[in-house]
Amino acid sequence: MSVQAGTAQELVADGVRELARRTRFPVAFGGLIEDGEVAVTTIVGNRTRHLDGLQVRPERGLGGRAMIELRPRMTNNYRNSQQITHDYDLFVLGEGLRTLLALPIVVAGRPRGMLYAGAWEESQVGGVTTAPAMSVAQRMATELQIRDEVERRLREASPVPSLAAPQREDLRESFAELRSIAAGLDDETLRSRIMAVEKRLLGFVEPVPVTTSSVPTVHLSPRELDVLACAAVGSTNGEIASQLGLREGTVKAYLGAAMSKLDASTRHSAVARARRAGLLP
Repeated sequence: MSVQAGTAQELVADGVRELARRTRFPVAFGGLIEDGEVAVTTIVGNRTRHLDGLQVRPERGLGGRAMIELRPRMTNNYRNSQQITHDYDLFVLGEGLRTLLALPIVVAGRPRGMLYAGAWEESQVGGVTTAPAMSVAQRMATELQIRDEVERRLREASPVPSLAAPQREDLRESFAELRSIAAGLDDETLRSRIMAVEKRLLGFVEPVPVTTSSVPTVHLSPRELDVLACAAVGSTNGEIASQLGLREGTVKAYLGAAMSKLDASTRHSAVARARRAGLLP
């Protein structure tokens, strides 16, 4: 695996395939943390489609526990395990997995993703199996850390282009349109590609100067960001509802949640704070 070749999602795909090759587990899957949850993007060896769409929250399930503890966790009797929550039984038991190994991908002391290896029968897993599995997770963590450092240096070395007011507004409208398109897609691969374009668009905007204390880290859900991006270009709640295929009341709820997270009393101030936080162009 090489950080120079391909995207982070391709790195995950390579890691999952390597995990399957280097262990005796017939099923392997994994993904990176997005919006606070691990979104499983690669699955190999599965017999069914039950693992599709699996998203794991911290502390929930075997993987969520491994995420919090920053160490591998394993069960050879998933159905009857009393050591984990069973939020994801529909996925895991739907595939028929009995033995499951969960390995966090830890970068700079923080979880960045998860790898899983599973079997349909009860299996006693020892060091001969876990050692190569942990090696794969550690190698992925190193690759991601290198990627982060390269991107940081590129940002520091490349001056941010200055946009004229009309160009800035065109950029914001394009960003909002991309959010609207992605919100209506079921194809996760295409949505990931659109998200990559959105991040590139954010790189064309100069950071909004902050004269007071530094802006705290804010995490908006995808829908909250969709709604706020549309509001940023002047769309009314009714227009946003039409663009995103939502009820107007739902739009108000998402907008209210975003305002609360951003500690803003109006949508205009919420947009301004989101721009300071680098969430909107």
